[in-house]
Amino acid sequence: MQQDKYLNLRARCWELLEPGSENDSLSKKVDIFLLLLISLNVFSVILETVDQLYNKYENFFLYFEIFSVLIFTIEYFLRIWSCVTEKKFGNNNLKKRIRFVFTFSAIIDLIAILPSLIALIYPSVDLRFIRALRIVRLLKFSRYSSSINSLLSVLWDQRRSFGAAFFILFIALIIASSGMYLVEKDVQPDKFGSIPDAMWWAVVTLTTVGYGDVTPITSVGRIFGSIIIILGIGTVALPSGILAAAFSDFQRRNQKKYEDKLKDMLSDNIIDDQEREELKKLSESLNLSEEDINSIEGSNKINQPTDPTK
Repeated sequence: MQQDKYLNLRARCWELLEPGSENDSLSKKVDIFLLLLISLNVFSVILETVDQLYNKYENFFLYFEIFSVLIFTIEYFLRIWSCVTEKKFGNNNLKKRIRFVFTFSAIIDLIAILPSLIALIYPSVDLRFIRALRIVRLLKFSRYSSSINSLLSVLWDQRRSFGAAFFILFIALIIASSGMYLVEKDVQPDKFGSIPDAMWWAVVTLTTVGYGDVTPITSVGRIFGSIIIILGIGTVALPSGILAAAFSDFQRRNQKKYEDKLKDMLSDNIIDDQEREELKKLSESLNLSEEDINSIEGSNKINQPTDPTK
């Protein structure tokens, strides 16, 4: 009996810390509290960089940081304790916790508290750097945002394509900086005196930013620079094209998952309230819009459950 209470408490703890469902008011309140605390932490980090405010309210910032670190630390260890109730992490409790610790969200949770813990253990560390590093707590929003999770999934799925695209960009950077060094080093030794010096011009040119602080002045340099600018448009646009195509494919896969689930539920030609709630949760996890859902359901015949008393 005592063991059952312990297991139920652990399972309930996991439910409360994870994004809550619509019918779980307490879990929703926990979500709102954590989201509000994350937001206040981000604003606090921003305001602390204003010396007048920090010097005037230093104690307030300190107490708020201690409170925040305490809450985030408790949250982190409670997640490690209760994550074993999640089946996707495996069967063995120790292995479950190890797998959870190395998930993206758990790593972000750890990074969110590490700077402050380091400051407490090593007081000699530059506190300004530690305070600024706490801005990574903003990434804790990813647990509650399906859009951010979709972006991270797409980036991970296309990691090889992005790696190839950035490798091409790196080659273009080396060629551009080396070429400009060769044609401009004699007339502008202060700006193109070495390949590393020329890399600044190559970066802002390839990315089509063009600050204008460093420009070629020789005829050959200008011709070469024009070629690099044209190449830069295509080179920088390549990752954008990959991302756009990957997002489109990711969305189609999500729509297919929803449609397959819908067809499976329609095997009895009826979508009851429980199935409708399950579809709603699935659409939220897949980040589908109302238009996507209506389009999918419009192509499938859905009969709502009828009242047998009528």
